[in-house]
Amino acid sequence: MNPPSEASRWSALQVTPAPAVTLWRVALAVLAGLGHAASLAWPWSWPELPFGLLGLRPGQPVWWLQLLALGVLAWLLESCRQAGQTSAASNTDSRGNWRLGALWAWLFCTAWLIGSFGWTFVAMHTYGGLPSLLAALAVLALAGLLALYYAAVCGLFVALAPVNRSFAAIVFAALWLLAELARGIWLTGFGWGAAGYGHVQGPLAGYAPWVGAYGLCALAAWLAMSMVQLVQPDQSWRQRAFTVVVVLGLLALPALQRMGDAGTSQSTGRLAVTLLQGNIPQNEKFEPGSGVPLALQWYGEQLTSSRTALVIAPETALPVLPQQLPPAYWGALQQRFATGQQAAIIGTPLGNEQDGYTNSVVGLKPGQSEPWRYDKHHLVPFGEFIPPLFKWFTAMMNIPLGDFNRGAPKQAPFEWQGQRLSPNICVEDLYGEELGLLFSDPAQAPTIFVNVSNLAWFGDGLAMDQHLQIARMRALEFARPFVLATNTGLTAIVDYRGRVTHTLARNTRGVLVGEVQGRSGVSAYGWWLARYGLWPLWLLALSLVLLGIRSNLRQRQSAVHRSCQAGQLASPVK
Repeated sequence: MNPPSEASRWSALQVTPAPAVTLWRVALAVLAGLGHAASLAWPWSWPELPFGLLGLRPGQPVWWLQLLALGVLAWLLESCRQAGQTSAASNTDSRGNWRLGALWAWLFCTAWLIGSFGWTFVAMHTYGGLPSLLAALAVLALAGLLALYYAAVCGLFVALAPVNRSFAAIVFAALWLLAELARGIWLTGFGWGAAGYGHVQGPLAGYAPWVGAYGLCALAAWLAMSMVQLVQPDQSWRQRAFTVVVVLGLLALPALQRMGDAGTSQSTGRLAVTLLQGNIPQNEKFEPGSGVPLALQWYGEQLTSSRTALVIAPETALPVLPQQLPPAYWGALQQRFATGQQAAIIGTPLGNEQDGYTNSVVGLKPGQSEPWRYDKHHLVPFGEFIPPLFKWFTAMMNIPLGDFNRGAPKQAPFEWQGQRLSPNICVEDLYGEELGLLFSDPAQAPTIFVNVSNLAWFGDGLAMDQHLQIARMRALEFARPFVLATNTGLTAIVDYRGRVTHTLARNTRGVLVGEVQGRSGVSAYGWWLARYGLWPLWLLALSLVLLGIRSNLRQRQSAVHRSCQAGQLASPVK
């Protein structure tokens, strides 16, 4: 059986019915979007069997569900694309089809993003004091606006993707990558819940040290669209077999590569750490009569009594400026770590009214004249800085210390016992391209990443689980361990292969003691990211999209030409 020619393929497409906006398709797009959000960190508890066999464990990513959910969107888009090609072949208007594709993408992505960061409602309403209706509208508006990136690229895919199905799947992956990059970088960027985080574990995880989370987004999009192409009626068995072989090879390659990989990462020794989780309620954390004295007392006691080489307290563990601390409190802490074999990293705000304030961590260790410090670079809009024209919005919320100065993008590590510890605060670990700057000089690259956070702002929701998966992805990308010290959870130790080795129960006041193995060497992703940033991904994606558009336009011109020739042959000779 010979594969269909391009002419017969266009002929078959001329009878493809145009998809309609029906209630079941709308519901399918929304449910698939919610499923996509659930694949990044499963939100429910199921009986251990049989759901445990499917990987449906609370807080864990579900890689196959991410592909299935995105595959539903790919199927909706492919239906629109076929109808659009029908219109092009019959020389009729195809604008409605790309608009429909954009609509399916917008519904899918709005539901996905609300399901991913709907917990921001808790920060704005419960703790920020914003009326519930306005907080809900703010979440919807943020999700809806970010979903426009995906609506735009999916509309473009329906309108201008090439007829060749294999090439079309590649173009879809490139367009999806462009949308993920735009969401994660432009306007300070908020790439929380990106598709790649569904593959922290699973067959695609092995690609993270090579292409990073954004590359995983593109691979996942290609797989989703390729699955849809397999079930198309005009596919020959040879085309289906070729697609199956490529898909299976893509899934199997990371496992084969790891079996024979000598590794680019080497051990720099082990460091015993103590991670403190104060579990100070957010509604009391900055209150002088409740949360502040409780935090100062508990963290002071734990810092004093710790016995490991390093003790780490979370973001704003000391919730007031050093000059506002009780007399001799700060001096006693400095004296505690001025001698001996122990050091501390402590989250605290710094600064004054004249120079401004920073969200910082300080490092205390023997032999230093001044405390080491790290100032947060990537600030959170509305929570840590006020965007232009939005003072009216932040004025409606009660957020303490809500306008910080920005730290430098590349700051020196905290060196201790043969390790170079590089801190990041709260959601800074979301921006792998910024952490990648630290690997430009391998001799000074961090051996351990340290994240200090206060996720109490977001309640007891999926933010904790999703944040842990983000840290696991960074560990995979850079072949570096991550330690996370948080106020309410999840406090954990992640090794350089993204595996959680130690964790502390959420929403409890406790101490996590463990060992972390530092690593040296630079992964492939870290190497090219430090030198070129994300530009290789931008350029590759844009090049593939332009090639796809060129191919589409040529095929349309060819189809119109054949249609004209057929019309001339059919007309009577005068």
